[in-house]
Amino acid sequence: MLLEVRDVVARYGAVEALHGISIDVAEGEIVSLLGANGAGKSTTLKAISRVIPPASGEIRFDGASLAGLNPEDVVELGIAHVPEGRRIFPGLTVIDNLRLGATPRHAKRAAIDRDVDEVFGIFPVLRNLATKLGWTLSGGEQQMLAIARGLMAKPRLLLLDEPSLGLAPLVVKGVMETIARIARAGTTVLLVEQNAHLALQIAARAYVLETGRVALSGAASTLLASDEMRRAYLGSAVRVAPSREVSAYSDG
Repeated sequence: MLLEVRDVVARYGAVEALHGISIDVAEGEIVSLLGANGAGKSTTLKAISRVIPPASGEIRFDGASLAGLNPEDVVELGIAHVPEGRRIFPGLTVIDNLRLGATPRHAKRAAIDRDVDEVFGIFPVLRNLATKLGWTLSGGEQQMLAIARGLMAKPRLLLLDEPSLGLAPLVVKGVMETIARIARAGTTVLLVEQNAHLALQIAARAYVLETGRVALSGAASTLLASDEMRRAYLGSAVRVAPSREVSAYSDG
């Protein structure tokens, strides 16, 4: 298993946001984290990338514990976190944003430029915008730039937080198709997304979070067909302790 999150508790000051989250992500998968606002999805990604060090529990990447590491260490191990809100560097061009994404690798300029060209192959629209300032791009173009910048770190695991937020439906569809292509090319993806239907269409498996706990988990195709999934996602009461996996043999 590439990523193992076990019984992780995370807090913002005195407020406990995660109450013992456990998830797994296998190499080559797209796994989605679903749930309403405040469910703990973004906090889970921040705990993995060590932006918020867990209060307790364990996170292992490729068998090695992430305990005691800082976010820069985690990037160097092969985990890239694309946070919600895109966070394009102001005053920098598209190509400079991309080059900065490669900084943790300490690679030579020639290697970085080759990687920029490879990323332009994944996001052709960015090639024609290379000299434009990042903040002048449309919302969809900025989201593509944010993902492309994450890929410049050459991650084995890409953490994506709400890539469809604020985008038009047609643009969202393109972003999701790109995420699927990235996974097919060999990058494992852990995707936080409120658009459950689209996320489940590209994911292999998913976890539904509710108030900092795993409420449901299972194959994406099974969750898509699950009445219990629909009730959980719409915010109806769900039995959250213990969490359970929805299987093809479940009546829910």
